[in-house]
Amino acid sequence: MLPAMRLQLCKITSCSPQLLSTMRIGHVYAHSGRWIRHMSQLPQEGALGVVRCRSMRSYQLNISKVLSRRTLVSNSDGPDKTTPTQKIQQTATNAKAMISNIKDKATPLHENIYTIPNFLTFARLASTPFIGYLIMKHDYEFALGIFALAGFTDLLDGYIARKYNLKTIVGSIIDPMADKALMTVMTVTLAAEGVLPMPLAVVILGRDAGLVLASFYYRYISLPKPKTLVRYFDFSIPSAEVRPTMISKVNTALQLVLMAASLTSTALGAPSPEIMTALHWTVGGTTVWSGASYIYSKDAVRILNRD
Repeated sequence: MLPAMRLQLCKITSCSPQLLSTMRIGHVYAHSGRWIRHMSQLPQEGALGVVRCRSMRSYQLNISKVLSRRTLVSNSDGPDKTTPTQKIQQTATNAKAMISNIKDKATPLHENIYTIPNFLTFARLASTPFIGYLIMKHDYEFALGIFALAGFTDLLDGYIARKYNLKTIVGSIIDPMADKALMTVMTVTLAAEGVLPMPLAVVILGRDAGLVLASFYYRYISLPKPKTLVRYFDFSIPSAEVRPTMISKVNTALQLVLMAASLTSTALGAPSPEIMTALHWTVGGTTVWSGASYIYSKDAVRILNRD
């Protein structure tokens, strides 16, 4: 009996869970239990009988550990109570989770960049030089209207992308790029007209210049081979994803408020100089803080391809 039990135990411990029969393990486990009870009722034949009984208990304990480790049965003395419907539902749930995991980790070679949010972002980017032109011509009322329209498109493209699942890797790059282009043009023109303090303009432009240089660097190191000039500027090939930090989002909002307040203070005489001074110091502090957050944050930039 012991050699047969040893052979069954070897098969159980060496076989993979997919090929292992639950009923077979349960049968061996129950069979070993019956032999232990049978041998315990027999008169012991000296040390040999004790060794055999202890060996049977050891084999049964090992089989129980295998059953517990592989979680093949909830109760080794009873049949599997899982119904076929429950098995199908569990399989479907596992398949959905696996497909969702693959979609989250998959990186497309090309993506559709011709979406409504991207068109709105490009429109905001195209309006940037026109706003700067209006400021240089001292047409602050018209510039304020175009600036308000650009801010509305910024809110609209984000809402559409989230609601209709039109998010793209390109959109995650050109959206902050359009915001920075608008901030850069307005900062330069307002500082040139004396509306914005020059030190604050230097801080804002210095941070944006550093981010632009960093974006060119990350684009190069993350671009899949072959690294050609045409592929480098082909934005349908995603390579890196920019994730703005929380302080960066706050800083962008405050900069938008500052630019709008600078236009209204010139065109309408409000807000007061004291409020504008406080806003200048606040934006200067958040600009430095947000620039540092990109340096020390590990999640600001995600490389999609590592060759």
